[in-house]
Amino acid sequence: MTDFQDVIEEFDDLESLLQYFIDEHQEFLSWLGTTVENVETGTMTLAAPYDDKLTNTRPGSGDERADIHGGVAATLIDTVGGLVLRTKLDDPFGARIATINLNVNYLRPATGDLSATADVIRVGRSVGVSEITVESTTPDGQTREVATGQGAYRIFRPEDR
Repeated sequence: MTDFQDVIEEFDDLESLLQYFIDEHQEFLSWLGTTVENVETGTMTLAAPYDDKLTNTRPGSGDERADIHGGVAATLIDTVGGLVLRTKLDDPFGARIATINLNVNYLRPATGDLSATADVIRVGRSVGVSEITVESTTPDGQTREVATGQGAYRIFRPEDR
């Protein structure tokens, strides 16, 4: 048994396992404060908290809360879009997944915590596609859609390597 298999067996649920790998092996996602909120077959949600280090201040914005940089939403879109494909694979941890194409549409500034939910559109033999919606909380507590995205990902299955 490999060390990786030993690690997998330590966890009771997929959320905890993915959170472990983000915290221990994905320094950028960890630095962003990324958390795994939900994992089900064909859908997954990741979140990142509002933090001043991730913002841009607009000139003349006064006391307005600064917007989160759009790259943070794009990172969540790319990450959750690829990870969600694993929920539809027979061997979710045996495959490698790489982004082929990523499309992000920004709808409005994000001024609070971010939550990105991905849904699998299709998983084929070598390519998977997912759609992602990013929501943000506003300073007055409302939740609003701030970005949408679609990703295409190359799936490298163990038997193809």
